[in-house]
Amino acid sequence: MTSREHEFSEMALPQASSLLRFARRLTSDPAAAEDLVQETLMRAWRGFDQFRGGSNARAWLFRILLNTFYGQGRKGRLTLVPLGETDKAGAHSNNAAFEITDALAKLPVDQRTVLMLGVVEGFTCREMSEMLHIPMGTVMSRLSRARQAMRLQLEPTLKDGAGSRAYSHKES
Repeated sequence: MTSREHEFSEMALPQASSLLRFARRLTSDPAAAEDLVQETLMRAWRGFDQFRGGSNARAWLFRILLNTFYGQGRKGRLTLVPLGETDKAGAHSNNAAFEITDALAKLPVDQRTVLMLGVVEGFTCREMSEMLHIPMGTVMSRLSRARQAMRLQLEPTLKDGAGSRAYSHKES
């Protein structure tokens, strides 16, 4: 393995599981998500000489994934797939997880994107703004609308007490 290949492996491969998790929520299709991550890593490898050492490698990879995702949509190959029966069957053991996944899948893709990047992947609003090439105010607005939509969709579940344990903070 060359030093360049080793450097790429050290930087990119540890992010593969996060990229796949994000891609699955973005596409709602496991096979499409795997293809998206594979294409992302291929593009990252091809453009690795343009990567500046010392910059945020994780943000760079997520930006490539998002550009690839939106590029596929422009070419007409992107299809957002709603949760299937197999997803629902696997979630029966944890109803709260299913409710959250279902509510997330119902969000518009722009809101789901910022919610996943911010809440799940831990990017700051500034990092998301740079990744998505949109103003930070737009990121904050989308994040706020996404959180509000999630609250509205999950409110009946919380009132019924289903999954209330999943939403509570540390127990005393």
